[in-house]
Amino acid sequence: MAPRPLIIGSRGSLLAVRQSSIIKDELQQQHPNLSLSIKTIQTSGDRILDVPLHQIGGKGIFIKEIEEALLNEEIDIAVHSLKDLPTSLPPGLSIGAVVKRIDARDALLSNQFFQLSELPSQSRIGTSSLRRQSQLLNFRPDLKIIQLRGNIDTRLKKLREGQYEAIILACAGLIRLKLDHLIKERIPVDQICSAIGQGALALEVRSDDQLTLDKVKSLNHPSSRIAVEAERSLLQHLGGGCQVPIAGFASIQDSRVKLTGLVGTIDGKLIIREFREGSIEHPRDLGKIVGDQLIKKGADKILESLK
Repeated sequence: MAPRPLIIGSRGSLLAVRQSSIIKDELQQQHPNLSLSIKTIQTSGDRILDVPLHQIGGKGIFIKEIEEALLNEEIDIAVHSLKDLPTSLPPGLSIGAVVKRIDARDALLSNQFFQLSELPSQSRIGTSSLRRQSQLLNFRPDLKIIQLRGNIDTRLKKLREGQYEAIILACAGLIRLKLDHLIKERIPVDQICSAIGQGALALEVRSDDQLTLDKVKSLNHPSSRIAVEAERSLLQHLGGGCQVPIAGFASIQDSRVKLTGLVGTIDGKLIIREFREGSIEHPRDLGKIVGDQLIKKGADKILESLK
């Protein structure tokens, strides 16, 4: 008997559909007899494009409707950019797999310039991320940060039209859309630290759906999952999200997890960093340790001032 068909839920953006298609193809390779389809779902974040993210609810606005469809059994798998997924999931849902992470860095795109350091004073930089804004202004306080919302096509069009001297996007999205030839600079994480989970995809499923859990686990990448667990533990310990400038990047080297955490003020005048390493067996403990150290350095005061 053929296994029951599975429906993959996706946001309707070009990138989201591309990511869901990648997952569909990879699952099909692992399970040739499995019937798979993609259902697109419009989220609040896709409808509201004229308001900064931090003013309309942050991370949850891109996944609420998809999670509701998952709980209502209208879909079986939700494909998320992990950086959009809150650290606390609704009861009954869990992360069935973290797919192998690709480039977690931010990308500089510009019509004229090839590095962040080359941009003239008062250059207009497009981004909707407070994390990027904080670190950009810390590195280059002479830059002008201008809100940039919309899908990747819309953002690239605004850049081509000359509304910005440069825009900042995630390398991973451009790579998956085969647009990485547009990247002028892959900004080092010690210059602009990545968003929590950036570059990784999460497959969210119903916790009691053993059939789907068994299928998606074939795509789980252990090293990527360990790294993002450390990052998400840090974020959870700090109690932040898209509304505050928090960054974190973990990598695994020689069976050790190395985690950098960062909290900054929106104007970039104060950046607090912490780096620690720990055992791959306890990545969440490492996230808490880095979070505690950031708090000892004053991160709690920054976060409290932004509430």
